[in-house]
Amino acid sequence: QVQLVESGGGLVQAGGSLRLSCTASGLTFAGAAMGWFRQAPGKEREFVAAITRNSIYYGDSVKGRFTISRDNAKNTVYLQMNSLKPEDTAVYYCAAGVTGMPLRIGDWDSWGQGTQVTVSS
Repeated sequence: QVQLVESGGGLVQAGGSLRLSCTASGLTFAGAAMGWFRQAPGKEREFVAAITRNSIYYGDSVKGRFTISRDNAKNTVYLQMNSLKPEDTAVYYCAAGVTGMPLRIGDWDSWGQGTQVTVSS
């Protein structure tokens, strides 16, 4: 029932920027925790950022470069990515936690299809 639709991925040069969007339906968006994760080939899925009603969290590898935000009127969460590095290359996934901020990756309730971000050197 919950659907998360991502957009905004693409190919950029190192040092460039992208903004990812994730639009949600089938849930009470304003009360949900929303998160971004990424997975590079051969690697585990990695936490990137999350936003709840009152708090924001970032993974250490993206602090100072990425910004998560949400527009509850549009049921959309964003990830602004600046100063991109080749090691940021991955499939980026949007996730929703309907009852609050999950502590484990497996506890997030719904996932988007993923969008590819490729950063060239």
